[in-house]
Amino acid sequence: MMAMILVINFIMFSEKSDDVKLYKVEINRIEQEITNDNKVSADNYNTILGIYEYDTGEDFYNAKNEYVIREINGILYRIEYADTAGDRNIKVPIAINISFLILFLLVLSTLLYIRYHMIKPFTELSDYPYRLAKGTLSVPLKESKSRYFGKFIWGLDMLRETLEKSKLGEIEQAKKEKTFLMSMSHDIKTPLSAIKLYAKAISKGLYTGSKQIEVAENINSKANEIEKFVNEIIENFSSDFMKFEINSTDFYLSQVIHKITAYYTDKLSALGTDFNISEHTDCLISGDPDRLEEVLQNVIENAIKYGDGHCISLSFSDEEDCRLVTVSNSGCTLPDTELPYIFDSFWRGSNIGSKQGCGLGLYICRQLMNNMGRDIFAEISYDYMNVTIVCRKSY
Repeated sequence: MMAMILVINFIMFSEKSDDVKLYKVEINRIEQEITNDNKVSADNYNTILGIYEYDTGEDFYNAKNEYVIREINGILYRIEYADTAGDRNIKVPIAINISFLILFLLVLSTLLYIRYHMIKPFTELSDYPYRLAKGTLSVPLKESKSRYFGKFIWGLDMLRETLEKSKLGEIEQAKKEKTFLMSMSHDIKTPLSAIKLYAKAISKGLYTGSKQIEVAENINSKANEIEKFVNEIIENFSSDFMKFEINSTDFYLSQVIHKITAYYTDKLSALGTDFNISEHTDCLISGDPDRLEEVLQNVIENAIKYGDGHCISLSFSDEEDCRLVTVSNSGCTLPDTELPYIFDSFWRGSNIGSKQGCGLGLYICRQLMNNMGRDIFAEISYDYMNVTIVCRKSY
């Protein structure tokens, strides 16, 4: 902008005007009028300030204004004038420069505001996700009252706290599992050593008759002890290994459906999949809206992964005091016999092919719905997989 102002000023001040000055035109008119013996008066002209005949006085050539001397009909005349165009030529560049200066200051202040209130805070935050990914979770973010990044910083710090809690929970869980396994391995060693000792004695023929029967019973007893420990291990590690926090409240179903619609309309359109949402009335739901959104996302992602990509739809129905939301996808190849297991942890059906996964998506959905006191179930109908989420209405 400074360069532009300099160029414009250079052009304005270096430009030579070819226009005839008004005062020159009026002086020529006065000279013509006097030559024709007509009376002239400075009042009749815009730029002429006075017309004076030579009076042999010394003051004739001393005037406060600009003037020219003309000899007309043998008499000298002093014609004073004001070059108004010259004044205008000075005032216009000054006005333009002031306008440019004001514009420059406005742009500069806007850029400085953007720099210090948007770019600089964002630059300071740019490496924070990298630190989170590297596991640096103990350093909290400074609170900010920025209208642009206050909520973003708060959200990042909440994410950090969640990750830190999760990491501490994992460490604590790992300690418990290690302690448990060490305890079990020690407990198993005792009956296992007894079995090995009995087996060695039998192989050497040390026991005969009734003693042999007694030893067999002892071996069976020790084997039962080992079986008990193994069952305890299985029970311990097959229990719920994921914890889900639920914040129950009352919310409108449309809050969740609008978010799902906004996200999956574009995504499924890019995949060439028809996404149909049936007409429905809004209603007040009791539960956790964020968790319900997570459940719908998991179910739809499953529909994308294991369907044929032709159609995914959302339909709604009412049953007693519940609103049922059903996600359907075409191209279901899962056998009916495997349907009861789809909500089990780490279970994957025979229709997975080469698709990647860990078998936790629908398991998480069921846990979340159960924790909210709700339900989720699935059925197969005419090559369509229908997963229904049961939401309880709030009155």
